[in-house]
Amino acid sequence: MSSKLLCLYTHRYSLALVMTLVLVTASTDDSSPPTNITAVLGDTTTIRCHIQKIGSPVIRMYIQKVIKDSQEIFINGFDSSRKMDVPLEYHKRTKVNRTDLSMEMTDVSVSDEGLYKCIVFFDTVGIEMPKIHLKVTANYRVPTMEKKCSKHGDGAAGKSCQLSCSSVGGYPQSAVKWEGLNLSLINVVHNESSEDPYSKTWTINQTIMYNCDQPTNVSCAVEGAVSPAVSICEKEPFSIEVITAIVVVLVIVLLIILVPVLMKFCRGRSPRDRSGDDEEVGVAFNDYHLQLKSV
Repeated sequence: MSSKLLCLYTHRYSLALVMTLVLVTASTDDSSPPTNITAVLGDTTTIRCHIQKIGSPVIRMYIQKVIKDSQEIFINGFDSSRKMDVPLEYHKRTKVNRTDLSMEMTDVSVSDEGLYKCIVFFDTVGIEMPKIHLKVTANYRVPTMEKKCSKHGDGAAGKSCQLSCSSVGGYPQSAVKWEGLNLSLINVVHNESSEDPYSKTWTINQTIMYNCDQPTNVSCAVEGAVSPAVSICEKEPFSIEVITAIVVVLVIVLLIILVPVLMKFCRGRSPRDRSGDDEEVGVAFNDYHLQLKSV
């Protein structure tokens, strides 16, 4: 065989091989951004393999999850010619709908978060659909807040309050935000975030020291959860000791004012007035003595 004829056969064989590969597997642009869906922890979500209608029937569909180092694990799917083995982890939690090419996943966990992709087969042609990114969220509980304020001061400079905020059960990891405070007067004392080893949810804690400049209402927030507002840096009410001291001082002041007035009043009366009083007392005494004798 001449070298020219050999080259011709080689070219035709290479072209036929390329066409065969195109027919066996057709892929979409892998650089296209994934479709984002969000599911709440413990709820149910649906992963849909969006595809335009094609005349040929779908004979197979694979839904796979992309893990580290671009490795993939099979989640669920179907094959018209055989029964597919679904991993035990997803056997009871996933269900495939052949009609709309989707997969329902129940009891969503944090470990389900990640990148998924669909591979759909029409006869000998397999089409890899754009990837789907599943984001899992969990609502943080209403934060609990505690305050401990110094007793001195009147709400102005010099008084300080220690505030603690805590919220649990949320995902992803978040941070505490303070509402109603002057950020320049905040000093963070303690900041801690811890992950539950089983549920993978987070507990968020923060303690701050706030230097008072005026009375205010403050609350703390973690994601969408907001604590009830509390009042800080208020003016301190008078204590019982202070009230008692004020009363004693007022009594003393009244005595100081009234005693001289009474003394002056008594001294200002004439001797005649005083003798008249004595005579009235004597008459009364004589009348009482006569009454005793008649008895």
